[in-house]
Amino acid sequence: MNDTGMTDTPVSPRINTGRLWNHLQAMAAHGATANGGCNRQALTDIDRAGRDLFLDWCRAAGCEIRIDAIGNIFARRPGLDPEAAPVLTGSHLDTQPTGGKYDGVYGVLA
Repeated sequence: MNDTGMTDTPVSPRINTGRLWNHLQAMAAHGATANGGCNRQALTDIDRAGRDLFLDWCRAAGCEIRIDAIGNIFARRPGLDPEAAPVLTGSHLDTQPTGGKYDGVYGVLA
């Protein structure tokens, strides 16, 4: 242990693969196309439904949520060590008109 009470040994992240898969499939239902793709274009009602679903997941995970003036969602989940540097990641929840079901959302959820 170091002087903060934390171990110096890196810890591999644990991925709940079942939850990730289920969330990807739930998001893909918003804008699903007949050929297995997704059409969830920005500023549409389908996009709004996907954003609302994501916000529900963020709240359930205990995230602090901020939405800026143009609609970007910032979900912050505090770590165990308040002195640790933050880890930032981002992507998009909308898709291209003929995008795949993982277009953007995988980067958000992963």
